[in-house]
Amino acid sequence: MNGAVPPNSLLSRAVNRLTRAWTARAVRSRLAAPVATITFDDFPRSAWTRAGPLLEEAGIRASYFVSGSFCERAVDGVEYFCREDLLAVHEAGHEIGCHTFGHQRVSKQSREALGASLDRNAAFVRDVLGDVIMTSFAFPYGDASIPAKRLVSSRFAACRGVWAGVNAGLIDLSQLKAFGLEARVFARYPLKKVIAEAKATNGWLIFFTHDVTDVPTPWGCTPDQLKELIALLTDAGIEILPMKNAIGRVAFT
Repeated sequence: MNGAVPPNSLLSRAVNRLTRAWTARAVRSRLAAPVATITFDDFPRSAWTRAGPLLEEAGIRASYFVSGSFCERAVDGVEYFCREDLLAVHEAGHEIGCHTFGHQRVSKQSREALGASLDRNAAFVRDVLGDVIMTSFAFPYGDASIPAKRLVSSRFAACRGVWAGVNAGLIDLSQLKAFGLEARVFARYPLKKVIAEAKATNGWLIFFTHDVTDVPTPWGCTPDQLKELIALLTDAGIEILPMKNAIGRVAFT
C-alpha cells in the first residue's frame, strides 16, 4: 500500500520524467463534458465494507484494482479483501481492474515476469468471478517504465498512474493522471480548483485511495473525506463512472 509517491533520487526523477513523456497509446479526448472516476488500489476490505455503502447511497460505481496476492491477508495492520468481497463488489456493478498479482514495482521486473504476474492475476479473478476480463490497469506504487507501459497497454484499454493532473486534450491511456484521495494530504488538497479545471477543459478526473476507515493509513481516507469528494463532484455536475466506462466516453463518444 505504501510507497505510492515515486522515489526521490535524481536518477529516479529523471527516469520518471522520461517515462511520463513517452506514451504507448495517446488519444484525443472526445469528452463533451467532464467525467470523474474513483478508484481503490490493493482492495483493503474497508474499501468495500465502509466505502461500498457510501457509493451505493450516491448511486455511483467505482473501480477496484485487485492484486490476487493480497486476498485474505492482513499486512501492516490492514485487512485485505476475501473472495466473497470480490464477488460482492463485482455483483454490485463495480469494475474489477488489474493491479498485478504480486504487487511489485513493474520497473524492476522483466517483461516475462510482469507478463506472468498479469496472467496469474487474470487467472485468480476468473477463478472467483468466472468469465470476467479486466480492461483497466493501475501501476503498483504508481511505478512505471517505458517497457512496462508498452506491455500493459497492449493488454489493457487504459492504465492509471499516480502523477497528479487532469486528463484532457491529448490523453496518455498508458499512464493516466490521477489525484490521491489520501488522509496525509486531504486537508490541503485544492479539490475545488481541480474540479474547476476539469469543467473548463472537459477533462477526466481520476482519484485513487486505499483503505477507508475512521483512522486510515496515510494512503487511505476517511468515510467523510470520500463523501466530501462525491458531494463536490455531484454538486459540480460531474458524472462519476468506472474507468472502463469513462474510457468509452473519452475515446469513442
